[in-house]
Amino acid sequence: MSQSKKVVLIVDDEPDTCTYFSTILQDNGYETVIAYDGADGRAKLEEAVPDLVTLDITMPEKSGVRLYREMKESDQWKNVPVIIVTGVSGDFEKFISTRSQVPPPEGYMAKPIDPDEFLKIAKELTS
Repeated sequence: MSQSKKVVLIVDDEPDTCTYFSTILQDNGYETVIAYDGADGRAKLEEAVPDLVTLDITMPEKSGVRLYREMKESDQWKNVPVIIVTGVSGDFEKFISTRSQVPPPEGYMAKPIDPDEFLKIAKELTS
């Protein structure tokens, strides 16, 4: 019984972070697509809708907050689960959802991430 792999779009401006997340996910049966900023992330979303997005917040070109809002306001992408992964401390989950009428992200992780927790959340959101 062959199942198609779940696709995760990784949006982060740090190449090492992208490689790390991609390796963890690929080693556990996921396919990954990488974007290095919000504008690139948006372009990748327009090419193909992934099963999950991991999204950094602070990036050049277009911030993760802006891309997140665009996703949640779009009929095409609003149901794609998002894990916000950021080095920004504080109660960011509350912040992102109160800034405009968008729902809070489906997942939230502070950097540096715990790979086991990261995989657990990814599995929950893609099953």
